[in-house]
Amino acid sequence: MGEYEHILLKREGDTVTITMNRASRRNSLSSDHLAELLAAFREVAETDATGIVLAGAGPVFSAGHDFGDVAARDFAGVRELLRLCTELMRTIEAVPQVVIARVHGLATAAGCQLVASCDLAVAAESAGFALPGGKGGWFCHTPAVPVARAVGRKRLMELALTGDPIDAATALDWGLVNRVVPDAELDEAVAELLGRATRGSRASKALGKQTLYAQLDRPEADAYALAVEVMAAASQTPDAKEGMAAFLEKRKPHWS
Repeated sequence: MGEYEHILLKREGDTVTITMNRASRRNSLSSDHLAELLAAFREVAETDATGIVLAGAGPVFSAGHDFGDVAARDFAGVRELLRLCTELMRTIEAVPQVVIARVHGLATAAGCQLVASCDLAVAAESAGFALPGGKGGWFCHTPAVPVARAVGRKRLMELALTGDPIDAATALDWGLVNRVVPDAELDEAVAELLGRATRGSRASKALGKQTLYAQLDRPEADAYALAVEVMAAASQTPDAKEGMAAFLEKRKPHWS
């Protein structure tokens, strides 16, 4: 695993944990921090790991963009920063591993965007989520993109227009996270859900994840057209054939 200044990378078994490690800056996402996160996800994508946990060190998950970095940039510079951030979010969706957010404390603005961009999310009861731009002078335009796709229009509008945080229970009700657990049980709950989400063929799941994101925002007819072609092609892969053979022969499968 590569050397990083702003993040920690740790592999245990088939899982790699990427921890944002700028606690003194509330894990705010400077250009350097975003670049390291992007490099880390790309690095892990090339390994045989099956799961990635995204976590934050210190009292909060992530406070979003680093205003010190943003304020020092001109229009082209801010656009470059936002494009880098977007590339990170889309890479999280594109990597073959199952990515799960481990959320404690606040996840605000681009920090909330990170949670929404992960495949799965488990939150501690103490967690809070906000798109605070609605209270200030710089609206949360880009963080709202994946959040909208998780929570629906009226809930997005409430988050984005008020800027007020919602608690973990509300985030669960609204579909922004999968689970809410007592703070002391956060790691256990993350490992349990990730364990169930990474069973089976890694190759099959990687293609499955890629196709799910590709079809999600398409009209139903287009989504079916894509899914039919991918599923038909996938039926011919070694792991699909092995999975069916193992089922028919009542034995355990052996994945490639």
